[in-house]
Amino acid sequence: MRELRERVPGITDTAVAAVDGLLVAADTSAELDPESLAALAAAGLGLARRTAAVSGRGPLRQNVTHCAGGFAVIYAVGDTALLAVLGDEGLDLARLHRETGALVERLDDLLRGRASDTSADVSTS
Repeated sequence: MRELRERVPGITDTAVAAVDGLLVAADTSAELDPESLAALAAAGLGLARRTAAVSGRGPLRQNVTHCAGGFAVIYAVGDTALLAVLGDEGLDLARLHRETGALVERLDDLLRGRASDTSADVSTS
């Protein structure tokens, strides 16, 4: 997750959580409570998934919230988890989306126990 922040300028915080809001890992600033971020991201993911289902648009990939001071982007990680990314006004969404594809797949594999490369590091250390 830290690697993602280093590759995409504008990312300020990241978290991985279960869809029930339980925090798995976080790379956040001291001002942000990662457990609150995980819980709110899970609620947002649930609403976005329901909207996608009702509208018949297919499975949800991500939900982007554009705020006055930046962005909150929630990526679905399989059916059981999510990746939340917060960014400032300078966040390049197109680059973020390109960079997160492989990470989301790796996270899904790790969380399902299918990882063939155990060096895939999602920790914050």
